[in-house]
Amino acid sequence: MIIVLKSGTPSEEIERVSTEMCTWGLTPEKIVGKHKVVIGLVGETAELDPLRIQEISPWIEHVLRVEQPFKRASREYRHGEPSEVVVPTPNGEVIFGEGHDVVVVAGPCSVENESMIIETAQRVKAAGAKFLRGGAYKPRTSPYAFQGHGESALDLLAAAKAKTGLGIITEVMDAADLEKIAEVADVLQIGARNMQNFSLLKRVGAQPKPVLLKRGMSATIEEWLMAAEYILAAGNPNVILCERGIRTFDREYTRNTLDLAAIPVLRKLTHLPIMIDPSHGTGWAEFVPAMAKAAVAAGADALMIEVHPNPAKALSDGAQSLTPDQFDELMQVLQRPLVSLSR
Repeated sequence: MIIVLKSGTPSEEIERVSTEMCTWGLTPEKIVGKHKVVIGLVGETAELDPLRIQEISPWIEHVLRVEQPFKRASREYRHGEPSEVVVPTPNGEVIFGEGHDVVVVAGPCSVENESMIIETAQRVKAAGAKFLRGGAYKPRTSPYAFQGHGESALDLLAAAKAKTGLGIITEVMDAADLEKIAEVADVLQIGARNMQNFSLLKRVGAQPKPVLLKRGMSATIEEWLMAAEYILAAGNPNVILCERGIRTFDREYTRNTLDLAAIPVLRKLTHLPIMIDPSHGTGWAEFVPAMAKAAVAAGADALMIEVHPNPAKALSDGAQSLTPDQFDELMQVLQRPLVSLSR
């Protein structure tokens, strides 16, 4: 349930209404929008009469029920306003969200060595990327596949950050590694295989760094948003959703099926920023530019693109990685007006 206050409501009245809601056994959460203030009510609200709440103050404009099971993630919860995730980086603040420039995250699947990660970071920054992605800890289907270099790779990401000023996005697989990863990463990634690792979601929700939540390979949109709800409910409002392809019946020509229809659906359902990962979504570098352009045309707020200086020798996911030259070319196209993206 949400309380929508009239424009210009005095701060003293907002606090009075919030205090009153506490006496009802509810937890009020103030949401300051561009035009109005909304108070979200967390607790047992099913039996509450909205008219009774409206009588508390003449400054209350509406009292509305949030019909979706994902309460905090729902667009209704912010009275239709999109949220922004503001990430401080050495090069300045970067804003993820509707109405802002598309943020591009780029880099290799795995951090392999210092020269490789530094070279890649410099190239993607020069092309216009704002964040470097790179796995220190890698979940792999086979226990015999390269699992990442772990903690030593975090040092290499820190070196790349110091050299370029790029923000860092890297995956957390185990809550035991959370603290040391958060020392380096500006955004913590929860991968597709951990989307419903609820204990991990609670842990990342209890810390302040923004969280990039990838969609599970077999997850419905509602399951994905309910996973985001775990993070939001734990106290962290800074969640970015990342569509990275889902598993369907066709596995011969693409690695996954990139669900671009999720963009308008999410825009209707949630206030959270939306990222698209066309690299995992297709599995083949030759298809990545087309799907990146399609994602921007559909309204994505951000892109995550795998880039490797020598994809043929990559320790993981080389087939879906662009070379730095290919990434340069794609970025030049993405920076053109939207009408030219199909050319």
